[in-house]
Amino acid sequence: MAKTANDGTRPVIIKKYANRRLYNTDTSSYITLDDLAKMTREGREFQVLDAKSNDDITHSVLTQIIMDEEGRGQTMLPAGFLRQLISMYGDSMQAMVPSYLEASMDAFRKNHSKFREALEGAIASGPFAEIAKRNLEMFEAATSAFRPRPAHDKKDEEIAALKAQLAELQAKVEKLG
Repeated sequence: MAKTANDGTRPVIIKKYANRRLYNTDTSSYITLDDLAKMTREGREFQVLDAKSNDDITHSVLTQIIMDEEGRGQTMLPAGFLRQLISMYGDSMQAMVPSYLEASMDAFRKNHSKFREALEGAIASGPFAEIAKRNLEMFEAATSAFRPRPAHDKKDEEIAALKAQLAELQAKVEKLG
């Protein structure tokens, strides 16, 4: 049977072997959890299957990625939230929690752009401009993990570099003024 390239409409199948290695069936290459995290940030769908049993283990692999990120100091989940989440296991409301969390995260992502626009208006003028600017930067950092990141081409990278340079210049001008 001839192998066909994935056109992006179906999830990439990743096989996980007993030696903990991950194999991307589309690229015919071994990958790491970091590669799966990157695919997630890019909005690329994938499904992880146990190579021996063919069981879907995507959930546990995604959980492992979160654990790795949290372990690297990329903490995003406060201890209080984790305690509350753990306490919900076995509770009669357990079945409702996943859909509630997913809906909450979707609403968070949708409201992000509206919040950002409001803060940018406050940054442009007003007595609280510096506070609003810092709040926007913190909000951007917090929400960056929840936004799917499309694959970047060279032009996108150049634009991002120019924006960063512009921000640096604006900060220097503000210091001088």
